[in-house]
Amino acid sequence: MCILGGMAIRAMALACIILACVAPGASGAGSLDRTISAALETPGVANRTSTAMVVEIPSGRVVYARNPDLSLEPASNEKLCVNYAALVVLGPRYRFPTELLGEGVRDGSTWRGDLVLKGFGDPSLTSAGLDRLAGILLREGVRTVTGRIIADASYYDADRTAPGWLPSFAGLESPPLAALVVDRAASDGRLVSNPPLAAAIDFNRLLDAHGIRTGGVKTGVARAGAALLATIYSDPLPQILEFMDQNSDNFTAEMLLKAIGAHVTGRGTTAAGAVVVRQILAAADIPLAGVRIVDGSGLSRWDRVTAAELSALLVKIWNSPGLRAIMLDALPVAGESGTLASRMTTGPARGLVHAKTGTTDIASALSGFVGGRFAFVTIENGYPVDWDAAHTTQDRVAEALAAEVAGA
Repeated sequence: MCILGGMAIRAMALACIILACVAPGASGAGSLDRTISAALETPGVANRTSTAMVVEIPSGRVVYARNPDLSLEPASNEKLCVNYAALVVLGPRYRFPTELLGEGVRDGSTWRGDLVLKGFGDPSLTSAGLDRLAGILLREGVRTVTGRIIADASYYDADRTAPGWLPSFAGLESPPLAALVVDRAASDGRLVSNPPLAAAIDFNRLLDAHGIRTGGVKTGVARAGAALLATIYSDPLPQILEFMDQNSDNFTAEMLLKAIGAHVTGRGTTAAGAVVVRQILAAADIPLAGVRIVDGSGLSRWDRVTAAELSALLVKIWNSPGLRAIMLDALPVAGESGTLASRMTTGPARGLVHAKTGTTDIASALSGFVGGRFAFVTIENGYPVDWDAAHTTQDRVAEALAAEVAGA
């Protein structure tokens, strides 16, 4: 006979509680458990490299879990963390500014000195926006600039990609990153190698079109005390997030991550942003064991998430009415919009499932909300991952939950 000490007994009791919380069937909804379990048994999806978790909202009570603490590559489900941190740190009213600064003095219709085009990481900045700046200068009566147009991208660092990216990702999966990027770094159908300089060239062209002559362009940093002449702003953050999530846009996610880092730490780097995101999640009591945040898009081979983390994050978002409304608008809708427009086009899931997709060659994911009753996470990894099998699994889970909601 073996006699257990008090600590051992408590450890066994805790283990039983954990198993009861995460084992399939723990909720007592046997039919739903069996349906989800069956959905996960898809040829081409290995249990040992996949995870699924379903929780009720708003309570967060676990309905179903398989490998909830398994650390997996997230693909674009990583963007869920960026959504939340950006809304917490920057706020729903945040707009990215782009400034025109003057170094010198005004002399009638002549600006004697340089003009500085300073970027603050607006991922949506276009030539039309620069044209608005040129128009402001024209309306102010400036016709000649004796100096040059200086492109200032110092708000972010000079790294054009993020850690853990494959070399092939540069340009293909995201334009080059910089605090000053116009038209997503595209010019005449090609990506430019120096986005800030290209922005200055574009602005100089627009000034010339308005009849304003300058002394050329260069890159640099605005001097302390430079006069603010004009500012333009992006759309509010919720619209930036909607574009990012609907299109699973990697460039926007990475620019947002650097913005988060710059706003909190003064360092516009991927690493600083990743640290802040982790701090924000920890402050929200999101479980972070097995979680590694390296970039904002989920392209990094070093990113890791767990279903326990993402499901807790979804519950946190749902239980904040302001964030919930923004995220429901931002996330793709099954059968209707974004990256889910061609998935779950019939049945109760259509229009009811709001979820973030994720796709790389080694990871596929779908996580989000089903009506006002469930939040769910499904992630499959493989080398390579079978996209068709993963999508089948994910859609079956979401459809089972939608049927449960519709039949309630």
